[in-house]
Amino acid sequence: MSFSTAKLEHYAMKFARRYLDDHGFFEMFPPRIVRASGACENIDTLFEVAMDGQMDWFKPEGKSSHAYLAQTGQLYLEAFVPELNKTYCVGSSFRAEPKVDERHLTEFTLLEIEFVGNFDQLLRHIEGVIQAMVHGIISLPASEIKDSGLLDRVQKLSILPHKFKKISYDEAIAKLQELGETIHWGDDISSAHEKRLLTEIDNQPLFIVRYPDPIFKRDKEIEVEKFFNMIPDHENAGRVLSADLILPFGGESVGAAARVYQSAEMIDRLKNSKMFARLVEKGGSLDDFKWYINNLEEKGSLPHAGCGFGVARILQWLLGKNSIIDSVTFPSNRGHII
Repeated sequence: MSFSTAKLEHYAMKFARRYLDDHGFFEMFPPRIVRASGACENIDTLFEVAMDGQMDWFKPEGKSSHAYLAQTGQLYLEAFVPELNKTYCVGSSFRAEPKVDERHLTEFTLLEIEFVGNFDQLLRHIEGVIQAMVHGIISLPASEIKDSGLLDRVQKLSILPHKFKKISYDEAIAKLQELGETIHWGDDISSAHEKRLLTEIDNQPLFIVRYPDPIFKRDKEIEVEKFFNMIPDHENAGRVLSADLILPFGGESVGAAARVYQSAEMIDRLKNSKMFARLVEKGGSLDDFKWYINNLEEKGSLPHAGCGFGVARILQWLLGKNSIIDSVTFPSNRGHII
């Protein structure tokens, strides 16, 4: 636990919220005990919630079901986009990570936004939030910068580009192969691969965009996996309008995409996703998404986009730390819970 890290967390979130408030975003407060609609792409990392040791305490309509600690508020924010136009939330994301390492936590702060808009506007908002954090912090009095642990990082952070470098997933794979890395199209881009790509652009933030569409029919399975609710890129078959922001030290720190907003397409993509297949194996069903499906069918939606900022990894980049455990005030993982 560190006094300086606590101050940095405060200022980072203060300036991020200021950006969102200045741009008309409404803060919302999604639930943190949820059904599978509060999960990210990997159902296997959900924490199931028990009461008095009983997993079947949750009985909607008289039938036992499953309840989990939330990983994301995405769908809850999406449901209000037609009425509020721009929404955001800040809360804990709970992940049952299989091991203790320098990149993952079992609980971390996730800042999420959803808004009426397109993919290019989404990338600009991501840049805007990151720049607001950085410029806000390095504009603080020198004593506050020192207390926040960033005195040695100010020079590097002060040359943050106004526009972040952007390459497609296809280009990233080709570049890594050119650099001698053993990787094939369809593979996940590992943290080591991310670091190699960052060295090519002087260790500045990098967008990797247009990942393979996990629902697209192919001759073989691909390793890379994204959330089902990403809209296909109609100009590039088999790709989705998605982006990961890769930061030095932190690696993949923001996951983003333009969203599917037509109910029939959303349901089809959900049913054909790996996420749904895993959910069914665990006893789940489409009923876990019933509230969202009903809302979409009854009220409709608009073209929109959104993302999640992994605050701990952003802090890791700001501080220039090799371990995420050294980048937050209260680190939580399988080996350490206080």
